[in-house]
Amino acid sequence: MQRCPQRWIGKPVRRREDERFLTASATFAGDIDLTGQLHLRIVRSTQAHARIAGIDVEEARSQPGVRLVLTGEDLTGIGTVPLEEAGYHEIYPNLEAFTQPVLAVDRVRYVGQPVAAVFADDPYLAEDAAELVSVDYEPLPVLLDPVSSLESEIDLFPGYGNEGARIEKAYGDVDGAFAEAAHVVCHEYTVGRHSGVPMETRNFVVQPDPSRDILYIWGTVHVHGNMRVLSRILGMPETSLRMRHVEIGGNFGVKGDVFPEYVVAAWAARRLRRPVKWVEDRQEHMVATSHAREQVHRMGLALNGAGEILAMRDEIFHNHGAFFRQTEPLVSDITTGIVFGPYRVPSYEATLHAVFTNKTPLAAYRAPGRYESTFARERLLDLAAAAVGISPVEIRRRNLLRAKDLPWTPGIDIVHEPFHFDSGDVVDHFDRALSEAGWDEWVTEAAALRAEGRYVGVGFGVLMDKGGLGLYETGSVEVSPVGRVRVLTGASSVGQGVETVLAQIVAEQLQLDPQLVDVEHSDTELVPDGIGSWSSRSTVLAGGAARMAAIEVVEKAKRLASTMLEVDEADLQLADGAVTVRGADSRLSLFEIAGRWDAYSARLADDQPGLRADAVYRNNLMNYPYGVTLVQLEVDPETGGHEFLRFFTTAETGRIINPMTTRGQIIGAAVQGIGGALYEEFTYEDDGQPTATSFMDYLLPAALEMPDVDIFTTEDAPSPDNPLGAKGLGEVGIIAVGAAVASAFDDALGDGSHTDRLPLRPEDIFMRCQLTHKPRS
Repeated sequence: MQRCPQRWIGKPVRRREDERFLTASATFAGDIDLTGQLHLRIVRSTQAHARIAGIDVEEARSQPGVRLVLTGEDLTGIGTVPLEEAGYHEIYPNLEAFTQPVLAVDRVRYVGQPVAAVFADDPYLAEDAAELVSVDYEPLPVLLDPVSSLESEIDLFPGYGNEGARIEKAYGDVDGAFAEAAHVVCHEYTVGRHSGVPMETRNFVVQPDPSRDILYIWGTVHVHGNMRVLSRILGMPETSLRMRHVEIGGNFGVKGDVFPEYVVAAWAARRLRRPVKWVEDRQEHMVATSHAREQVHRMGLALNGAGEILAMRDEIFHNHGAFFRQTEPLVSDITTGIVFGPYRVPSYEATLHAVFTNKTPLAAYRAPGRYESTFARERLLDLAAAAVGISPVEIRRRNLLRAKDLPWTPGIDIVHEPFHFDSGDVVDHFDRALSEAGWDEWVTEAAALRAEGRYVGVGFGVLMDKGGLGLYETGSVEVSPVGRVRVLTGASSVGQGVETVLAQIVAEQLQLDPQLVDVEHSDTELVPDGIGSWSSRSTVLAGGAARMAAIEVVEKAKRLASTMLEVDEADLQLADGAVTVRGADSRLSLFEIAGRWDAYSARLADDQPGLRADAVYRNNLMNYPYGVTLVQLEVDPETGGHEFLRFFTTAETGRIINPMTTRGQIIGAAVQGIGGALYEEFTYEDDGQPTATSFMDYLLPAALEMPDVDIFTTEDAPSPDNPLGAKGLGEVGIIAVGAAVASAFDDALGDGSHTDRLPLRPEDIFMRCQLTHKPRS
């Protein structure tokens, strides 16, 4: 009797990562203490833009317990922190001119820039000594706004200007469409500067092995990419840098870089032949870890009389702060390539200016470029609906992509990969989402509440993401005779549950319980090569590699079992983790096969011992999840406060591996979307001094502010670009939140105004309410 195969893909398996987090047994870089370690403290610039006239470190060097004090002059041979190779150096040959010095030498360009480094026997001595470092600054003019910086005569990079890259993408006859349009709507939209603020700040521990000139490193997120960059900076072979696994207490993109502090710590550990530990405090994090967002969109739409889009154009000013970091201008590139989202736009052109100012540098942050451009596009569509005289719902319905429009290949690329949307029906999903939420009842209810004097409104935004970006991923599967399976992956765990998901994928191929599968990652001694976890790629690419390796393991197991059981391979099947003979009781478990195929037996057969396979999965096309976010919001005009009455978000997911982790990802992303829409912003004084350096000034949504999130997912359009049919879902929950909140706020006030800037902070809401409404008695 043939058994039904065990299905683990699609099951809500509990996250295996959670137990160690909830029981405080997980190990983070900050938990690691090494014998003889030194503690690093960074002296940071107090000026946004200034020449360094001099640095006096003698008093700091003379303090008991201080072992080394470094300035930029000590590290001139290292140069700047190079960008990871992402295909942009050939397009923009001057990119490295805009990279950050490890320690400032002659000029500082933002408050928080590392100027000196102090190494001492304990963290308190290091901090006290750092306060004794005296820096003589000669202030220079400060630029903060990306539009004015582009036009300014003040040159932040003499000889290069303030524009690090100009990205242009276009297709179709845009000028002709605007000339013939029955309706043209244009507006400017701004998304402020905010970022991921994970529970764990940056931590970095490095232990030298002087006898072999090897550095063991804990704390980096993308271990293989960071290994390659550090190797270039330090002039060491990649094999001499051993990146070790620790837990990462949140990333969301902002901690993925190689930062100047990492370079300083590694360089000093190698020189002093002692371990070095650096733990960033929260105030440092707020001014020095990468910021994100801050874009200005000058967007226009051309439409015919029926409200169908003829063309879209956008000029974007992207404030990168003081330097390029990570893989820039990657975020700028993504922004320019995703502006039109899930809409049928016959012609399009966009120009993005990647601009420098005297603010903290930027990096990727959950849904980079998508959150900002979706806000601008969806808000402009609301204006277009009013201009044409149709509802916001109807203008979407007339312009969203349908199944018959696919494949949608307009002829532009995103990060060197062609935009190729080939599965789904966005209009159908949109209508199903509205029906599932009961949108008409939301609208009726909000109107009734407004009639009672309450300020309640509804709004929505339609989203498209891109996932699965980036080259390849590695994976290995090995069956152990002791009854366990080990999976090695080039992905990393940054909170998305990758260990759980990969265990499910491999368990289904091997027909085993996922609890028997161990997933190892983020250790370059175990996994020599990998790309990492970013851009919602882990399930598709890392899952694809693990699946391939598992399939090879099954094929080898059947080949070996054929000999061991003396039957034809065609008569064998896999069931319950064992190779069995069809119609007979003969069976060998995968663990038995691995044990019997020892080194001696394999040598006699001129074969590799054990039961293991390695795989590299390549994916040349991205996948495109899409969905809708709907909110019902009440505003209190007397306080500027708000309350979510309803929050509903959807996604076309392709194929869900684990509904539980999918739900967690969507809810977590929604929280961050609310933060960017209503709370979070890094603000500055006119002289470039940051005014949000703690959680007293940088507001975050907490549990009490978080609404219940209703989630609706469909699996109608599995991605044809990967064998799992999966789509990246780590970012869909955040993308349209800003647009939906702004639309609901306008609806609640009913004053005909148009929100064109995020965030809508409490003080912004209060002031606008005071201008348009009398307080309730």
